[in-house]
Amino acid sequence: MRTIIILILTLIISCDMNKNQLIEPKANKIEKILSKHGDDRLDEYYWLNKRDDEEVIKYLNEENDYRNEYMKDYKPLEEEIFQEIKSRIKEDDSSVPYFENEYFYYTRYEKDKQYPIYCRKKGSLDSDEEILIDANLMSEGYEYFRVGTIEISPDNKTMAYSIDTVSRRIYTIYFMDLETREIIEKNIPNSSGSITWANDNKTIFYNSKDLETLRSDRVMRYKVGQSGTGEEVYFEDDETFSVFSYKTKTDKYIVIGSSATLSQEYRILNADNPDGKFKIFQERVNGLEYSISHFKDKWYITTNKDGATNFKLMSCPENKTNSKNWKEYVPHRDDVLLEGVEVFNDFLVLTERENGLRRVDIRPWSGKGRHYINFEEEAYSLYSSANPEMNTSKFRYSYSSMTTPNSVVEYDMISKDMKVLKETEVLGGKFDKNNYQSKRVWAEARDGKKVPVSLVYRKDMFNEGQNPLLLYGYGSYGITNNASFSSVRLSLLDRGFVYAIAHIRGSQYLGRGWYDDGKMFKKKNTFNDFIDAGKFLIKEGYANENKLFAMGGSAGGLLMGAVANMAPELFKGIVAAVPFVDVVTTMLDEDIPLTTFEYDEWGNPNNKDSYEYMLSYSPYDQVEEKDYPAIFITTGYHDSQVQYFEPAKWIARLRDRRTNNEPLLMYCNMEAGHGGASGRFEAYKETAMEYAFFVSLLD
Repeated sequence: MRTIIILILTLIISCDMNKNQLIEPKANKIEKILSKHGDDRLDEYYWLNKRDDEEVIKYLNEENDYRNEYMKDYKPLEEEIFQEIKSRIKEDDSSVPYFENEYFYYTRYEKDKQYPIYCRKKGSLDSDEEILIDANLMSEGYEYFRVGTIEISPDNKTMAYSIDTVSRRIYTIYFMDLETREIIEKNIPNSSGSITWANDNKTIFYNSKDLETLRSDRVMRYKVGQSGTGEEVYFEDDETFSVFSYKTKTDKYIVIGSSATLSQEYRILNADNPDGKFKIFQERVNGLEYSISHFKDKWYITTNKDGATNFKLMSCPENKTNSKNWKEYVPHRDDVLLEGVEVFNDFLVLTERENGLRRVDIRPWSGKGRHYINFEEEAYSLYSSANPEMNTSKFRYSYSSMTTPNSVVEYDMISKDMKVLKETEVLGGKFDKNNYQSKRVWAEARDGKKVPVSLVYRKDMFNEGQNPLLLYGYGSYGITNNASFSSVRLSLLDRGFVYAIAHIRGSQYLGRGWYDDGKMFKKKNTFNDFIDAGKFLIKEGYANENKLFAMGGSAGGLLMGAVANMAPELFKGIVAAVPFVDVVTTMLDEDIPLTTFEYDEWGNPNNKDSYEYMLSYSPYDQVEEKDYPAIFITTGYHDSQVQYFEPAKWIARLRDRRTNNEPLLMYCNMEAGHGGASGRFEAYKETAMEYAFFVSLLD
């Protein structure tokens, strides 16, 4: 026994010695002074911005090599976690078919294949299958491959589809004759990926991208088979707005939307007249937000008009769309956020959020029989599923909770009967939802606000005050992380982790005011909420004080960088995925994607007050000489949203200034962008890296 103990200790010491002997990558320092508003900032790693520079690529590869070497003793654990995740996924799976314009559409996967196969059947599910796209075949030869959208012409004869093979979210549009199965020679590069058919079966509308800023800045009209890339029908010259286009559910109108964070403007055109001129629905007004849905001879407008913070529903005649003609249909409510509208021939369906939880309001147009769909769990996720049919009493939605796998449910709005069309299978024979406990708790923030936290853990592995806990957060753009199920997460829960989601300010979990209280000059509320939620979870015994971990991505990566600076002693380890950490420099560079139309979220640093506030929390600028927790950073070389150089600069500065020896690791996927690897299993290899990093810190 004594011999075994000595051997184990020897191995541990040997591993520690090997890690100590590793030499961390050291980025060169090249002085660069950035000046604004009379303030000079030194950015010694600014040179990493030079995409495709040999020294930059060399440095990124050195970071990858270092991570691999540092974590080599945990490679078996990474592989074990990856195989666990993969083993729970049904490989030969398919989506629930939905019916649209004479066909049932669905997506299916085949065993041992990475990509989906898009299919349809005419009239009946018993009909012969027609494969529209087999992405496994189409992706051959590409390191990255993603289908953006597939849109079929109204006569069902021509398929338009978009493909991204770089991971910059720049899509090329292709066309196929579905009768001959031949690819039409002409294709369209540099699009956002969305495609909208007019009713003539010849014309599409698509959104073109500025190749430098990647802003969708114009809408184009294109006749299938014509030379060139089509005719510009709208150009958005305000750089704080981006454009999109779609067709109403009634198929009557083509809609062009132009959107900034706090303002929208729409243009409409009868889809039977694709060569016509678009008409402005309601011209933009700073601070006026609205979206539109068409039904019969009316438009229904979801809007914040006249101070409706949580939005209300208004209506107007089909041909009188100016806001002076809008009449209230569903009034504003201080405690209910109106999130979505779905129209059917006999029903209006509203998706709402009250006290953080979504609900569905069924409103027959007749005015009789209004009711809600009730849900019993304490924390759950709910969203409208595919509902393209107008003439039906069936409403489809997806439902899950932190212990309940996702289900596609069909609800009869007349009989109120529910039918589960599919519940996602968790394979492997080990999952039993009764083994897990989910709940929602309320943490008190330093300013007295109550911050909701959804959490889940395995019952037989929970010991009060002893468990490691992973706290996840985002808190930006009004995006709300719902308490949904994840079979991937089981690899942590089954190792004794508690998993928690902090519904911090900056999301809309508690309504629009919750978002407004976590943006612009109130952004620090987001960071404080997350820190205070972590302290609460320790105090209440959900986490061991030495085993609190944190994770967030993109704007949630900014959150990770901010809390690492503000409360480094609170966290044992942090994973920051594609983190937006160089806030001021990025927001001052109008050539970088996503900058100009995010001024209403973060502020415009060309204004001194915004500059000073953003600088006070910008993770890269606030790195100091002090102890930092262990941090694992992930990024993608082709990321179009958070450029690779932000995390690369951040880790370089952290290494230079930290005063302890906790691991600082970075993985840069040299073939991927913001969403990571494209294959359905490849992405989980990165998840396994992250989970193994957390587990390694417990040793």
